[in-house]
This record gives sequence, structure tokens and C-alpha cells, in this order.
Amino acid sequence: MAEREVDRSVSQTVKAQLALRDQILSGALRPGERISELQAVETTGASRTPVRMALVRLEEEGLLEAIPSGGFMVKAFSERDISDSIELRGTLEGLAARFAAERGVSARELEPLKECLAAIDELLGQVPISIEAFSSYVTLNARFHALLTELSRSPPLVRQIDRASALPFASPSGFVMAQSALPEAQQILIIAQDHHRVVIDAIENREGARAEAIMREHARLAVRNLRLALRNRTHLDLLPALALIKTATD
Repeated sequence: MAEREVDRSVSQTVKAQLALRDQILSGALRPGERISELQAVETTGASRTPVRMALVRLEEEGLLEAIPSGGFMVKAFSERDISDSIELRGTLEGLAARFAAERGVSARELEPLKECLAAIDELLGQVPISIEAFSSYVTLNARFHALLTELSRSPPLVRQIDRASALPFASPSGFVMAQSALPEAQQILIIAQDHHRVVIDAIENREGARAEAIMREHARLAVRNLRLALRNRTHLDLLPALALIKTATD
């Protein structure tokens, strides 16, 4: 019975965490807005203990900050915060690519990555790319990065990449939907896809330094895309969470 109660509490915590994160990233909760425990109980439908744990987890993720007087506040981020987080992920993914290249990867192990590559090529063949295709790209791109990370065969590194990717806006597809409204959107994805293709080639040829450099450059492309998205906020409906990011002119 006690074990069942613990499982239920964990499930409620996850449910509350996901619900609150969605409220923040959808723009329902604004930067600087205070969230009390009682308010979170009412909006998520979870009981107080799981909600309290969910709020602490969101603070650890960086989406909330604790208020000395009690409760939490939705955090705002600087452009530098986000670019640093993306650079961190890129550094770790570069290490994963180097490990994969130097430790050796079989053709069979590379096959899922190549299938992912082919699926993205098919999406990019659309002119113009539809919103639905951008959404599919987000899924496929996340899969590509996850598969690449696993090829490192380094559980400690995989854990660190997962942690880095969970930082606000630092995931591989953090700004793809915001880019979809930009005139250069298709070209951005074509460049990113070229990085994907070249890193697979480097891993196949066991060129560790080259594979690492490509993934670090891939992250720098994401930083450039962040700046483009922040300069073009006219389509906030595509990524309401952009409102959490302060630029130098804000």
C-alpha cells in the first residue's frame, strides 16, 4: 500500500510539473508572474505535496525562481543565458560525436541515423515547407540528436547531455517553430541538415576531431537562429515562450 502511495505521488508530481511547464512555455504565465503553491494546486488539480515538488523541479530546470517571501516567480532569461546553454549542449554533443568516431560505430548502428536523415531530406524537399513539416522536423531532429548521443557509448556523457538539453530553450529544436515564419527558414534547415550529413560521414571515417568540430558549429548555428527569432517576434503565436527572453533592447 505504501509503495502504491509513493507511485501515485510521483505520478502527480510529474503531471503537475508538465502542466505548469506548459503554462509557462505557452505564455499563460508571464515572466515575473508569481506562482503560489495554492494557485498551482488549483490549476493542476494535484495535491499540495506533489505540487510543491513540481515547483522545486521547475526551479531546478531554470524556469522558476524562489521568492524569499514564499512561492515562486516565472523567470525571464537574457539572450546570453540561452546562447550559453546552447553552446554548452554543443560542446557536450561534440564530445559524444568524437567518442562515437574514435570508438567505432558499425554500419548497422548508423542505419537509424541515416533513416532519420532521409526522412528529414524528404521534408526539406517541400517548397515551401509547411508548418506541419516544421513540426515533423522538430520530432526527427530530436531523434537524430538522441541517436547520435547514444552512439558515444558513454552513459555519464548521455546524462549530462540530457541535463543540458533540458535547460530552457537549449534543446536541439528549441527555436525551429519560431524560425518557420522567417523568409530564410528553409535555408536554415538545409544548412543544419548538411551538418547532420557531414557528422555521419566523419563518424563513419573515424575522424573524431572533425566530428566534434561539426557538432560545435551546429550549436553555433542554433545560436544564430536564436538571434534571428528574437529579431522577428511578430509570430509569437508559433513560440510564445520567446516572451521569456529579454534582449539588449528590452
